[in-house]
Amino acid sequence: MPGADLRLANLLGLHPSVNRFMMYQQGCFAGGTVLRLAKDLAENNKGTRVLVVCSEITAMIFCGPSDSDHSGLLAQALFGDGAAAIIVGSNLVPGVEKPLFEIVSAAQTTLLDSESAITLQLREMGLTFHLSKCVPGLVSMNIEKILVEAFQHMGISDWNSIFWIVHPGGPSILDQVELKLGLKPEKLWASRHVLREYGNLTSGCVLFVLDKMRKKSVENGLKTTGDGLEWGVLFGFGPGVTIETVVLLSVST
Repeated sequence: MPGADLRLANLLGLHPSVNRFMMYQQGCFAGGTVLRLAKDLAENNKGTRVLVVCSEITAMIFCGPSDSDHSGLLAQALFGDGAAAIIVGSNLVPGVEKPLFEIVSAAQTTLLDSESAITLQLREMGLTFHLSKCVPGLVSMNIEKILVEAFQHMGISDWNSIFWIVHPGGPSILDQVELKLGLKPEKLWASRHVLREYGNLTSGCVLFVLDKMRKKSVENGLKTTGDGLEWGVLFGFGPGVTIETVVLLSVST
């Protein structure tokens, strides 16, 4: 302390009256959490613009191999360092601001009896990581119920009719979600691209995926920022096991 939020504010030359809030120890679902909180702040404070920054340095979990626990090796092969930022606001200023997506709704769900499935512990050897083999199954077992709750009032039940911004926690999680929902292979292309190119960047991952989809939609001449589709969903999965669900509306490219 003081935290990275103060250093960032100083580097950006922000006014001293700018309110700051630092989130720690949230993990991979936090990319969805900050969008949910930023939405509430923007809508409840007229004229507010919220700068969201996700910065993760997962290299600090690097340590020597263990004969008894292979989770550490998995973490070092899977995770990567990364940072991303996005600005969230309401009451668009015409001719000045050009939105990328609209946050329609957001919710958080904690899966029961899953607290020990994903953990990061500070021990004598440093930070140690544990990921249970049951995590992909836990996520896939609950994903459809969460989707139904998020989209039922819109009359949407065809999961291939929406675009997907999914936290790429690992290949097996994406595979299980795809299989459970009967998604076409191309629906999770942006998440797989980010995982392949950068690894699991924890909270910042969904912002990387969001940005990749937006840019590719423009490059391909599609009519919207969401792969040419109108409605979409952003999912963050992380310790707890906690799932953040953000319903998105794309805009014209």
